[in-house]
Amino acid sequence: MALVSALAVGIGGAAGAVSRYAVGLAIERRALDTAAVNVAGSFLLGALVALDLPGPAALALGVGFCGAFTTFSSFAVETVRLAEDEGVGAAAANAAGTLAAALVAALAGIALVGVL
Repeated sequence: MALVSALAVGIGGAAGAVSRYAVGLAIERRALDTAAVNVAGSFLLGALVALDLPGPAALALGVGFCGAFTTFSSFAVETVRLAEDEGVGAAAANAAGTLAAALVAALAGIALVGVL
């Protein structure tokens, strides 16, 4: 891996992780903050894919920022906790709703940039 590529991913990842933490502090509601970052990150990644940025920029923003900002592991754990605390229905609604919203957001990001 080239040093420039690794630095791009690291810098983007640091910004994404700090941004993810800030959203968690701002929303302060389990599962909702994770859904928000996953949907927003999906929109952003869709837009970035449509922009077809060159190497280091794509790595910094797509792999680094979006990779650190969004979080599948938190989504999985929070969905299991919802099942334990509020029942399978709440967990299923969280899983299906987040997935559907993230897919629509990614498509919207691609479509929006494709129109511009």
